[in-house]
Amino acid sequence: KTLFFFSGLTAMEKKLAEYKCNTNEAIQLKLVRFPEDLEDENTTFNPEYSHQVFGDDEVAFGYKGLKILLYYIAGNLSTLFRIEYTSKVNEKFDCVEADDVESKIREIIPPGFCTNTDDFVSLLEKEVNFKPFGMLLHTYSIHNEEAGEDITYQIYKADMTCPGFREYHERLQTFLMWFIETASFIDVDDERWNYFLVFEKYNKDGATLFATVGYMTVYNYYVYPDKTRPRVSQMLILPPFQGEGHGAQLLETVHRYYMSSPTVLDITAEDPSENYVKLRDFVLVKLCQDLLCFSPVKLMQGFSQEMVTEAQQKLKINKQHTRRVYEILRLRATNMGDAEQSRSYRLDVKRRLIGPYKKKQRELAKMRRCLRPEEMTNQLNQIDLNLQREQLEESFQQLVSDYRRVLERLAQA
Repeated sequence: KTLFFFSGLTAMEKKLAEYKCNTNEAIQLKLVRFPEDLEDENTTFNPEYSHQVFGDDEVAFGYKGLKILLYYIAGNLSTLFRIEYTSKVNEKFDCVEADDVESKIREIIPPGFCTNTDDFVSLLEKEVNFKPFGMLLHTYSIHNEEAGEDITYQIYKADMTCPGFREYHERLQTFLMWFIETASFIDVDDERWNYFLVFEKYNKDGATLFATVGYMTVYNYYVYPDKTRPRVSQMLILPPFQGEGHGAQLLETVHRYYMSSPTVLDITAEDPSENYVKLRDFVLVKLCQDLLCFSPVKLMQGFSQEMVTEAQQKLKINKQHTRRVYEILRLRATNMGDAEQSRSYRLDVKRRLIGPYKKKQRELAKMRRCLRPEEMTNQLNQIDLNLQREQLEESFQQLVSDYRRVLERLAQA
């Protein structure tokens, strides 16, 4: 009997396993410009993450062939939300309940979405009336190989006083859940938020329309007595537009916007991702490379207070980021084939990298004064000097390869 029970269980388990769907694959996103986009698989893209909605396993249970359709009109982001599947577990026969996928999605998308295609297509016809929100800051164009023409993009600064922007932003921020690992929605009633939006201009039946490309939110922190420190909170370029240089255009435009304000001290970022740091390195080096304090002669003399002051006053860059800019530009000015130049550069960067190790050493010295000798050896064993040297060399090599990538991109810009 026991044996029979176990074999029965595995059969049941096998059956239930067929009703598990990976939510990153099940969720199908689209930015729709033309009715034919609805049927075109090439316009579909999927989330990178869905754990914030569906748990760490990123699985929805209870369905076969599950499709969670989230289609957005390209400009104003009016939404179509539908769930499709080929079969669903049935409580009567399988004694299990399917996940309530619909209510999980409803928690993050604002009400007022369409549930059928006809309503969505009729909204699409009104899209010609959609115009970007706020104040135009920058226009640029990028050559598109596929279309064989230059495409024009515009960056706007908006706030909650723009009619319709609050509702639009509610729809826009839902994308954060799928593309930023630890995303959270912001308190839009706090007036210290600034919003920067990127749009593409495109033609449809002889009219000019606008499609949403991406955006950035920035919070203005107060700094005593009369300054602010804008902090980049979230930045997202939507997947169909990634890798085209929009992130760099957006970040540079935002820097230039704040540069003109005498009350801004410098610009920082909240918990930046690796990709954001690479982007920021590129943009800041591009802005700084023409400053006199970063001339090759001055770079070879080492990091200076002059660099810190000039980068902060003219470009609103803080000391920590200025130091990275200096290291990248000094690498460009250094002949790494020359033993003396290369050694000098390596020592200069490692001196900064060793800071945290030195701090640890000071903490150990403090411990020495209050720990018994046998406890002390345990602590010391954790910090082996050879290991420290290895880690330092590894950090240095990683940094140089990151810096080289920035310089390569700069050479192509």
